[in-house]
Amino acid sequence: MELSESVQKGLQSLADATFFDLKTFSVLIEVAFRSLLSAHADPSVLDQPEFKRLDQKLLKHCHTAVTTCILEGVKQNADKSSISACLEDVSFDAERTEVFYTTYQKYKSDLETLLSSLGRCPPHVNDVSWRLEYCIKNGHVHKVNEPSYLISLNVENANNGGSSEDVHFSCTMEQLQDLVGKMKDAAKSLEKATQL
Repeated sequence: MELSESVQKGLQSLADATFFDLKTFSVLIEVAFRSLLSAHADPSVLDQPEFKRLDQKLLKHCHTAVTTCILEGVKQNADKSSISACLEDVSFDAERTEVFYTTYQKYKSDLETLLSSLGRCPPHVNDVSWRLEYCIKNGHVHKVNEPSYLISLNVENANNGGSSEDVHFSCTMEQLQDLVGKMKDAAKSLEKATQL
């Protein structure tokens, strides 16, 4: 996992026993995971008795660093060895690494669910229908005599709980041939990528 310099400094401070004894460290790790999963931002999340003696600026910096590390780990589906290597690089001892990883395992599936619900997923095409339309005259009573295709894509949008909707568009024969050619190219590229 690659972390920014600021995150690494925050994690190094968190690893320093002069700032965070093991109990305070464990509470901060638990608070960081719970704050990521809370439905609303709670400004009192860092108002724990264990944090009263700490410099608030340092506490917020370490909280931000550890939440960033957590999110990167979940995003990359990091295993124990990669998390351990990352934490050892910022001076975590074996005991702190074990506390972090145990808590990570406890909340990992909930965080994966949360992260998968965020962001924008492109709609999934369920069905395609089309019809040929022949335009004889336009609105200005000029002869056109051109065929066009009315395409309807039924798509499922994962962001809206799997609801489906229709996307309609019209195109000429040349535009449809171009679209079909591009779709074939995409299918070939995908096939090649899966064979590697």
